[in-house]
Amino acid sequence: MYAITGISGKVGGAAARSLLSADHRVRAVVRDVAKGKPWSELGCEVALAEMEDAEALTRAFTGVAAVFILPPSNFDPEPGFSEARAVISAVRQALDAARPSKVVCLSTIGAQATQQNLLTQRTLMEEALSALPMPITFLRPAWFMENLSWQIARAREEGILASFLQPLDKAMPMVATADVGRVAAELLLQEWAGKRVVELEGPERVSQQRIAAELAKALHRPVRAEAVPRESWEAIFRAEGMRDPIPRIRMLDGFNQGWIKFEGAAPVKGTVHLAEVVRKLVG
Repeated sequence: MYAITGISGKVGGAAARSLLSADHRVRAVVRDVAKGKPWSELGCEVALAEMEDAEALTRAFTGVAAVFILPPSNFDPEPGFSEARAVISAVRQALDAARPSKVVCLSTIGAQATQQNLLTQRTLMEEALSALPMPITFLRPAWFMENLSWQIARAREEGILASFLQPLDKAMPMVATADVGRVAAELLLQEWAGKRVVELEGPERVSQQRIAAELAKALHRPVRAEAVPRESWEAIFRAEGMRDPIPRIRMLDGFNQGWIKFEGAAPVKGTVHLAEVVRKLVG
């Protein structure tokens, strides 16, 4: 039995489906009954637990061979990352109490960075879970290709890919969520000792200009990449409702300046190409 948190999302769902397709039993850890219903219909056992509830998580993690930890995303955290710290504390307590034989935790490219930014939430998770006694793998994927979904409407209507990732011709590591979920499932089935980091990117690195070209093909109209001036970022993000855009801006700076990067020299390569993801998003 494999316990999967975040199963309602793209990555957790892909991990669960990969395990189910190989005839492994899955325990779907969800916040409410409604989210668990489709997974119950697929044959999963369902456990109800909020990610900040250590007691409920302990029950969800008890009696399983391995656990996949997918921390909830928070793009506008409180100063000091209090929400992330509450999740980290609960997860750590639950794993320490339940003692599954192994754990795979979704982290991020650049989790080793010392400069504080939006991804520091994953750095804190790695630091806390590294103290636990069971084998743990931290899966550090590149920028998700599916983040492009925020840009589809403007590309369709105006032919513009407004990009915060710059320069526009810089090829950056990206990965499809399907690859992340598949690799997470593969890691859960492996045996290893101690703590390890597995970094993951797609088949090739892609620039914003390349993304614009793929969008043009899928939308059957011209699309050009356009850099969003950095001096306008804070006003844009605040207009979108963010209370504190600084961690997000620091993250983008990290990608653009190159200090959010893979720690190792040989990331695992996924198999899903950008064109496939773009076609699905557009379709």
